[in-house]
Amino acid sequence: MTDWRIFRGTSQPHNGIASLPPPQRWRAFDGGPPVPPELPAWSPVDVERASFYQADSQVLDLVNAALYLRRPLLVTGKPGVGKSTLALAVAYELGLGPVLRWPVTSRTTLKDGLYTYDAIRRLHDVTTAKAQGEAETDIGRYITLGPLGTALLPRERPRVLLIDEIDKSDIDLPNDLLNVFEEGEFTIPELKRAAREQTEVDVSTADQDGADVKVREGRVRCRAFPFVVLTSNQEREFPPAFLRRCVPLQILPPGQDELMSIVQARLDADVSAEADDLVTAFLSLRDAGDLATDHLLNALYLTFHAARGGGDREQLAEQLLGRLEPPVT
Repeated sequence: MTDWRIFRGTSQPHNGIASLPPPQRWRAFDGGPPVPPELPAWSPVDVERASFYQADSQVLDLVNAALYLRRPLLVTGKPGVGKSTLALAVAYELGLGPVLRWPVTSRTTLKDGLYTYDAIRRLHDVTTAKAQGEAETDIGRYITLGPLGTALLPRERPRVLLIDEIDKSDIDLPNDLLNVFEEGEFTIPELKRAAREQTEVDVSTADQDGADVKVREGRVRCRAFPFVVLTSNQEREFPPAFLRRCVPLQILPPGQDELMSIVQARLDADVSAEADDLVTAFLSLRDAGDLATDHLLNALYLTFHAARGGGDREQLAEQLLGRLEPPVT
């Protein structure tokens, strides 16, 4: 039987996204004409992080559910369990280009994710142009699409958008996202007003290459709904209407076998061969604190090289991870 999964967690890029079935009628979008298919280059660091990600069957099933349903994936779990790296792994394996990142704070608004408009700079340039008898400058020069706005551009294949730490947002942001998630579009009022004189405007995007895209009549509408990963450290509850529009995924901290697999994949064979004792100590301490897998990897790397140089491996591990015995209760 053919595997229904598009994302397989193999860390090997493939063209499986081409076999994704058409969306349900109420999740089909008709934005266009499509923007050029060219994508920015990946950074070597992100490629490495993506290629080492290890997904279990639950993660695979729910990622693919979000792909099929064209719904955002709400990923919860403790810090350091790989919530953000999951977005990289999906984008890398499916060939969807570098991840668009939108880090959220308590001051973040929906508009921050959609676009920015530099009105002050434009006013300065218009005033200068009039004083010098020159024509007004193109309004598109002062508008840059944000990560969410860039993800909603009409592409034949979806982009991957990471909305990181949504639980840190203002109370209104999850509800503000609902209409965008449902409609797959938004309007830029500044371009809408200018559409009488200029129907088509070139604007910048959130991609690092700075390539411009065309926006017609101030409206951006997706063609392929982006694969949206929202991460949460479970510091707050979300409105029921928001939760209904997301596919929920809780990532649990890795166990002994999973940790050993991660260590073997990320560190040299010599380091991983001496990892058993420190992994056991790490597991006993993790439940009593907020240790993440990165803490273990850092401790293994450093203590291995310190021991080779005559250092006290156990003492250094204590300093990095705390006591090697769990606290007495």
